[in-house]
This record gives sequence, C-alpha cells and structure tokens, in this order.
Amino acid sequence: MTTAHDAAARGRISPLGLLFLVITSVGWGLNFPIMKHLLTEWPPLTSRGLSGIVGAIALGLVAWGRGQTLRVSPGMWSRLILVSMLTIGGWVGFMGLALLWLRASDAAVLGISIPLWVALVAWPVLGERLSVTRAVALLVALGGIAVLIGGGGFSASVDKLPGILCALAGAICVALGTVLTKHFPLALPPLSLAAWQIALGCVPVALAGVIFESADVAALSTTGWASMIYMTLVQFCVCYVCWFAALERLPAATASIGTLLVPVVGVLAAAAMLHEPLGLREIVALAVTLGSVAVALRS
Repeated sequence: MTTAHDAAARGRISPLGLLFLVITSVGWGLNFPIMKHLLTEWPPLTSRGLSGIVGAIALGLVAWGRGQTLRVSPGMWSRLILVSMLTIGGWVGFMGLALLWLRASDAAVLGISIPLWVALVAWPVLGERLSVTRAVALLVALGGIAVLIGGGGFSASVDKLPGILCALAGAICVALGTVLTKHFPLALPPLSLAAWQIALGCVPVALAGVIFESADVAALSTTGWASMIYMTLVQFCVCYVCWFAALERLPAATASIGTLLVPVVGVLAAAAMLHEPLGLREIVALAVTLGSVAVALRS
C-alpha cells in the first residue's frame, strides 16, 4: 500500500495535499490584513507574542494527541532556541513592527524575498552556490518588490523606510533560521518542533511587548477579539497542521512554490478588507515578483 509520504517522495501530486497547501496559504495570506487591522486596537509585539504563545500550547496539545513526543534532548536546546528566535521570533516581532509603517499588501509582498535571503545565506553556510538562472531570477524578484514598495514617490518611500527595514529584517531572520536548521538538524517530530519553535520564538516578543508597550484588554472590540482568535488558532494551529500534512503528501518543490499563493491572498485580501489600492502597477509588480521567485525555487 502506498503511503502519502511515499507518494511525495516519488514526486506525485496528491489532491488532498494540494487542498492542505491551499488552506495553509490562504490562512497565512489573510493574516496580513487581519494583523494590520488589529494594530488599530492593540500594539504589535503584545498581540503577536501572546497569540503565538497560546497557539504554541494548542499546537503542542495537537502533537501530543497524535502521539508525537515533546521531549527535547539536552544537547539540542541551544540549537532549538537559536533557530526559534530567528525563524519565529524575528519574523513575528519584525513583521508586526513593519505593519506600523507599511500597508498589509506591502508587507505580504516583502515576505516573498525570503528565498532570496535563503539562497544568499546558504552559499557561505552550506556551500550551496547560486546558479546564474537563480541569481538573475532573484534579482528580478527584488526589482519587482522595489517597484511595488516605491509607489507613491520618494517621500512616500522614505516614510515607509522603517517598515521596509523591519520587514526585510524579519525575512532575513527566517532565511538564516532556515539555513541553520539544515546545518544543525533538529530531531523532533514536525508538529512538536513547530510547537516548541513558536513558543520559544514568541515568549521574548511577548515580554518585549509587556516592557515597551501598553495593551489594554478593554480596548479590544469584538472584531479585535476575533482577530486575536484568528491569529492564535488559524495562523499558528490550523495552518501549521495543514502545512505539515501538505509536506507529507507533496514534493518539497511543489509545496514551496505553492506558498507563493500567500502574498497573492494577502494583497487581494488587503484590497477587499482594508481598501488598500490594487492597480495595474501593483498587479504587474506582484506577477513579476512571483514569477521570478517561482523560477528561482525550481532552478
């Protein structure tokens, strides 16, 4: 009998795997406008950090219910903490701050730059050299991002600069954490690893929120509470469960390229939910960026 893992290893496309991948990408894409709206009621570090901690606990319970061990060997703690602080903590913290200056659509598109930084960091750390095709594709992708972010003129771009730097810092943190995970493998089942990484990455973010921000629970409206619940249960639980289910059923390349749906959903959802502009320039820049990154991922 052929298992889902066997099918993925042989490069077969599982319809159920594609469904899980779509759920993951749509769920993560919708999170950008939801986060942006939540910032009108709660500060970024507190909301992102607390929702991540609660989500990690829920995800840990799911892992435990599926029989996955949550035990971390003593020699793995330092690697696990480092990778978690980069991959989760850096992304959650910096992207939350970025949305103070950026539109949700801008932040979503900047997230596409992660493969660029992964490729650049993997060269010195893992010895994975850049092919000419991948290098050109990534440069074109970066150009597409620059066109989108640079809209509105020079003054508008300067106003966005802190957000751009924060978003790029978050993307670089994810890239470095991803490469280090390949360099120092973490021997834990997928859901257990995700639960620990989210918890260890979000605790410092939440603590920074407690120290530097002022969050009033009474300030949360019904929509604000719904946003917090979404960020906690959908972003950190449902999407991660579906992501690992997709990885079990799909080739890694297919899953990676499939996540390019995230910024598309983020841009479209931001236009629909927050009435952010969606014109020809945004569509062309997004298409160029997505196409270039897709080529880079396949080369």
